[in-house]
Amino acid sequence: MATRHKTSCVCCAQNCGLEVTVENNRIVKVNPDKDNPRSQGYVCRKGLKVIHYQHNADRLKHPLKRVGDGFLEVSWDQAIDEIGGKLRGLVDTHGPKCFAYMGGGGQSCHFEAAFGVRLLRGLGSHYHYSALAQELTGMFWVHGRVFGRQYLLMLPDEHQTDMLVAIGWNGWMSHQMAQARRRLKRISDDPDKLLVVIDPRRSETAEKADIHLPLRPGTDALLLKAIIAILIQEGLHKKDYMENHTSGLEQILPWFADFDARSAIKVCGLDYDQIRDLCGLFATRNWSCHTDLGILMNRHSTVTSYLAVILLAICGRIGVRGGNVIPGHLMPMGAHSDERDSRTWKTVATGFPAIMGTFPPNVMPEEINSDNPDRLRAVLVSGANPLRSYADTSAYEQAFAKLDLLVTIDIVMSETAALSHYVLPAKSAYEKWDATFFSWTFPEIYFQMRKPVVQPDGDLREESEIMTALADKLGLAPDIPESLYEAARGDRMKYGLALMQYAQSEPRAMKVMPYVVGKTLGPALGSPNLAALWGLLRTAPASFRKAAARAGFDPGPMMGEQLFQAILDNPQGMWIGKSDPDNLFEYISTEDRKINLFIPELATWVDGIDAASEDKDLAPDPKYPLILSVGRHFDYNANTIMRDPAWNDYRDHSKILMNPADAESLGLADGQRVKVVTEAGEEETTLEITDAARQGNVVIPHGFGLVFQGKKYGANANRLSKNTHRDKLAATPLHRYVPCRVEGL
Repeated sequence: MATRHKTSCVCCAQNCGLEVTVENNRIVKVNPDKDNPRSQGYVCRKGLKVIHYQHNADRLKHPLKRVGDGFLEVSWDQAIDEIGGKLRGLVDTHGPKCFAYMGGGGQSCHFEAAFGVRLLRGLGSHYHYSALAQELTGMFWVHGRVFGRQYLLMLPDEHQTDMLVAIGWNGWMSHQMAQARRRLKRISDDPDKLLVVIDPRRSETAEKADIHLPLRPGTDALLLKAIIAILIQEGLHKKDYMENHTSGLEQILPWFADFDARSAIKVCGLDYDQIRDLCGLFATRNWSCHTDLGILMNRHSTVTSYLAVILLAICGRIGVRGGNVIPGHLMPMGAHSDERDSRTWKTVATGFPAIMGTFPPNVMPEEINSDNPDRLRAVLVSGANPLRSYADTSAYEQAFAKLDLLVTIDIVMSETAALSHYVLPAKSAYEKWDATFFSWTFPEIYFQMRKPVVQPDGDLREESEIMTALADKLGLAPDIPESLYEAARGDRMKYGLALMQYAQSEPRAMKVMPYVVGKTLGPALGSPNLAALWGLLRTAPASFRKAAARAGFDPGPMMGEQLFQAILDNPQGMWIGKSDPDNLFEYISTEDRKINLFIPELATWVDGIDAASEDKDLAPDPKYPLILSVGRHFDYNANTIMRDPAWNDYRDHSKILMNPADAESLGLADGQRVKVVTEAGEEETTLEITDAARQGNVVIPHGFGLVFQGKKYGANANRLSKNTHRDKLAATPLHRYVPCRVEGL
């Protein structure tokens, strides 16, 4: 008999609502969920294809141990005993810096991070590597300086904006906004609104734009500096706003006061008069800005994020309706980890600090290959696939081969799992309770706890169960009295009192609370993740409790229980909080409660960006004359989560886009097989000639080159990016600016 269930997509950070039909323990049909309050029946092609994520031939069913060149099926007890014993031996011999955890739950399953980070910290290590530090940490580092906390992100208030500026963001394809296509189309179609796109390529979003600025690849920082200079030199900045809400203006003015904007714009390949007209719009419109990987993974990455904040601030566009706002959250996406604090760790070989509590995957190969006695020797990978998701596949392959212990927790035999010493099978996103903590909505705060909709086929566990078992083996969790287990089987309020009493009597309990709650309340609720949610809501910070009260929840001691039950009663997701509409600066945490515009660590970097130096640095390399943009978003890729090529009817969509003039000069034809060569490596793919690509700039998608049932499908774009080609502060890869050449085959 078929049943219907509310759930969500797991392919991107928007997690659009889905309604799935299940028959004989298989998802047989997927529809958009019109009852989901955030997506309201919106979903893209990827969400409708999640059957291929859930049901595919490479799903793992039992724990595996490497024996020679193959794997042997083993019991959970044997796997946990051996992994725990080897990990304990390595840490005892080489110290805690030899161990790293790489995970965090990706786009759909964030509860594992609470358990994984505590396992890491329990062994004395801080080396948490995550996808967050592959993309966003340069921006978050800037936010930490200007707003006071690294986890304070900004969103465009697209509901009330009358001009949305997309810089390096192809929202029509990459989303990063609820109901992205609906909202972009609404802005594009409205004669009173403007959509402005700054992107070298005429992307799908640029096709809908009122203004498209096809700048020269790699010149985003130069262009933003020129725009700020024009606004300041012509007195178009908002002086009253800046006096009331910012500090540090006098210290940054010298960077722009005498800046030659005209020459800079020429280097960017744009028309000065058009940019001057745009500055007039910046000074007068109720505008907002959405940046994305086009600048976050490009030259001057961290500084470009900084300049974007300065531009918004001098135009008075931060903390105002229709501008950029700081949303509320139930749980921040990471921890504030200021490198000026001596407690913040740095990597041993490369010297990069944690940002948002995580370290950049780009440096891990060097940390493993180092001859330092504190080098990485053991890595636990959970819900990640660095052999396809992170830059420089070749460097990762060589480094991982040197590890003493590599353990992968995943739902499939990924490329990383295939190199591991142990592979532990996890339940999928549709076989367990789980959720994400992406704060992509304003003014409301959204949350959905996905429930299991199918039963696992095989001996699978939640990642949180696996981490807890390892913690027990390693002796990281304190003894728990039987009385607490008994209390967990009864009334949750009484259990809460018993838990508080236990925590007061056991000093170690607070540091490993997810394990305690998962082991005691988890069995009663049927999931450690669900138990962790209960604990999170009971101990939510005051800022969230205020937001929940504004959304209608009782502000008293029962709020946590009320929220927990409401979330269970609304499987389609719900609004659990709301930001204060009269105080859009409420989350700013700097000492003076203002936007601190001056970041001294970036002064020399910003000051050194000018037309002459950029023109020199951007001169083409004769060996690699084209600029490759690695990571095109479109309807046929979804990171590496969709492994079964059947979701694309086995078609190869990993084509490289090239401008007709470049193709003609190279003697290449549309549909021809070509080889793309970079400093890092080479890949073969098919050429697609299109005038949507800017001359001198070629574009290739990510998420292909996956090995399914022993066969590779498409080109692995990450083999083309060198891990050392990265931002000098945050180490994010410069995927959008990779010198290359393209050769016919």
